[in-house]
Amino acid sequence: MLDQTTIDKINDAALIQDVVSDYVTLRKRGANLIGLCPFHNEKTPSFSVSPAKGIFKCFGCGKGGNSVHFIMEHEQISYYEALKFLAKKYHIEFEERELSDEEKAIRNDRESMFLVNEYAQQYFSNNLHNHIDGKSIAMAYFRERGFREDIIRKFQLGYSLDNRDTFTQSAIGNGYNKSYLVKTGLTLEHDNGQLSDRFRGRVMFPVHSLSGKVVAFGGRILRKDEKMAKYVNSPESEIYHKSNELYGIFFAKKSIVKEDRCFLVEGYTDVISMHQNGIENVVASSGTSLTPGQIRMIHRFTDNVTVIYDGDAAGIKASLRGIDLLLEEGLNIKVLLLPDGEDPDSFAQKHNSADFIAFVEKSSVDFIRFKTSILLEDAGNDPVKRAGLIIDIVKSIAIIPNQVIRAEYVKECSMLLQVDEAMLYHEINKLKKAEQGKAQTNAPQPQAQTEQPDNAAQAPLSQTPQTGIYVQEERSILQTLIRYGKMDMQHPDLKKQAPEPIITADFIYEEINRDGISFSTPVHQQILKEYEAHYQEADFNAEKHFLYHPNPAIAQLTADLITEKYTLSKIHAKIKEVKTDADKLHELVPRVMYEFKNRLVLDMIKEKLFLLKEASETKNYTLADEIMLELKALDEVKQKLAKELGTRVITKL
Repeated sequence: MLDQTTIDKINDAALIQDVVSDYVTLRKRGANLIGLCPFHNEKTPSFSVSPAKGIFKCFGCGKGGNSVHFIMEHEQISYYEALKFLAKKYHIEFEERELSDEEKAIRNDRESMFLVNEYAQQYFSNNLHNHIDGKSIAMAYFRERGFREDIIRKFQLGYSLDNRDTFTQSAIGNGYNKSYLVKTGLTLEHDNGQLSDRFRGRVMFPVHSLSGKVVAFGGRILRKDEKMAKYVNSPESEIYHKSNELYGIFFAKKSIVKEDRCFLVEGYTDVISMHQNGIENVVASSGTSLTPGQIRMIHRFTDNVTVIYDGDAAGIKASLRGIDLLLEEGLNIKVLLLPDGEDPDSFAQKHNSADFIAFVEKSSVDFIRFKTSILLEDAGNDPVKRAGLIIDIVKSIAIIPNQVIRAEYVKECSMLLQVDEAMLYHEINKLKKAEQGKAQTNAPQPQAQTEQPDNAAQAPLSQTPQTGIYVQEERSILQTLIRYGKMDMQHPDLKKQAPEPIITADFIYEEINRDGISFSTPVHQQILKEYEAHYQEADFNAEKHFLYHPNPAIAQLTADLITEKYTLSKIHAKIKEVKTDADKLHELVPRVMYEFKNRLVLDMIKEKLFLLKEASETKNYTLADEIMLELKALDEVKQKLAKELGTRVITKL
C-alpha cells in the first residue's frame, strides 16, 4: 500500500501546468492558462488551468480536478495507477508500507493468477494462428463471422484444442503452479485427482479489466453437442467478479469519453463487429443482467447510454430491471430496437459507421417511452394489467434522481397513459414516502419540540421528506464551507460591540444539526460529514483535503466549487472598490442556509397538499384537520424564512 507521505510528495511535485502541458497546448490568460479540452471536441478553448490552485477545469464538458485526476481521466487508469505514473515522471520512489502476511499472500495470489491468465491468452492465440486445428477450425469460424485479422489480434481471440488436458500440461510444464490454474478456472481438478482443461474445443474470448489485464475467458463450442453448453465462462475468483466487469471496456473507454456515449449490447461478437465497423464506444454485459458495479463503471466515463436490442421481446422484458438500475444511477438512457432478424453483430457488418450512427439518431427513443410502449402492448385493454403497468412505470420514474428530468417524464407518461399528472405525482410521492420510512427505521429520531421556535433558523425541518435532489442548494453550502468555513462571518459594524468571532462553519453546522438535516446527494453528504470531522483542526486545509481526495467525484466537485469562471477586470477594480463574497459573509452564509431550508419547507407543503386532497376525497375529515394544522405551521415557518431572507444580518448564533 502507498503511504500518505509518498502521495504528498507526488502531489507536491506534479505541478498541474507541467502535467497538462504534456497533452494540451496552453497559453496564458491572466493568472490562468487556457487551451482546447482533451476530453471533448471543441474549437474555442474552454479548458482552464490554475497554477495557483493546482487544478484544471473545463467549462465545456465540466471535467476538473488536480494533476492525479487529469492523468486518471486522460489515460483512463485508476487512482493508484495515476500516482505510479506521476511518481515515475518525477522520479519519486514509491515508499509502500509493509504489508501483513495475509496481505502479502493475497497480493501474491492475485499476481500469480494474472500471470497464469496472461500465459493462457498467449497460448490460445498461438493455437489460433499457428496450430493446424486452430487455423482450419477456429480461424474458419472467425472468418465466417466476418472478423478481420487485425480485429482478431486486437481482442486477442484464441482457440483451446479439443484435447483433455493439453493446455494444463503445457502450463505446468512451463512452471505454472497447478493451484493457480485451478483458482482461475482454466483447469478442472476432479475427485480422483485428475486434471482437465475447462475450455477444450472452444474459440476463446479473453475478458479484460479496465486496465487491460486478462481477468477471465469466455469459450464458445464449435461442434454441435446438445449435452454441452454453447458458452462456458471462467468462474468467480480473486481477480474476476463478473458483476464488476464489462466485456470490451478496456478497448472502449477512451472512445466512450470522446463520444460521451456508451452503446450497451449483449454478447462478445456484438462488441467485436461494432469495433470492426469503426464504432468503438461499445461494451457488453455478456448475457447477464446489468449490475450496480457494471453501471458505476460506465458512469465513470459518460452519463449517456444507448441500449441496443435485437427485437427479442422476452429478452427485452427480462432486461428492463437492469435499465431501471441505470436510471437510478442518474444516467440518460436511450433504447435502440434493431429491425427484425438483426442483432448488433449482423447489423454492424451490413452498415458503415456513418449509416449506423444515423440510424441510432433517427430510431433510438428514451427508455421511459420505450418501456411504456412495450408494457402497453402487453396490457392491451385489460384494466388490471394497465393499472399494474402504471405502477411499474411510476417506479421507474420515481428512481430518477434529477427532478427536472423526472418532471418531463411525468408529462410524457401522462399523455401516453392518458392519466392525470397529479395522480402520477401522488403515486411517486407514496413510493418516496415508503422508501423514506424504510431508510429511517434504524435512524435516530429527532426529539420532539414542545414550543414553536422564535426565529426561522430554528424551524423544525427534521421531518422534511428528502425526496428531491437539492443539488444547487447543497453545492452552495459546500462551496461556502470550503471557501470560507474558517472565516469570521460577523457583520463588520457589529464587531466592536461583540468582538468574539462567528465562524462560518460553526453557524452552518449549528443550523444543520439543530434541524437534523442531511443532504440528499451521497457525495455532498460525504463532504459535509468529513468537513465537520476535521474543520476544527488547526492545520486543516479544506481545499487541499478535498481537492486531493482519493474519491475522483469529490475531487472534481471540489475543483468545480473553488473555480471562478470569470475574473474581474483590473481596470474595474481600480475605478471602484469591489466587495468580494468574503466581505459579505454576514449576508451570504445565512442566505445559502435559508434558501436550502426554504426549498425543504416548500416540498413539505407540496406533499401535505397532496395528502390533504387524498384525505378530502376519502372523507377522512379527522386526518384532513390534522394536515390543515400542519400546513398552517409550515406556512408560518415559510413566512419566517422569507423574513430572514429579507434581512440576512446575523448578530449572534
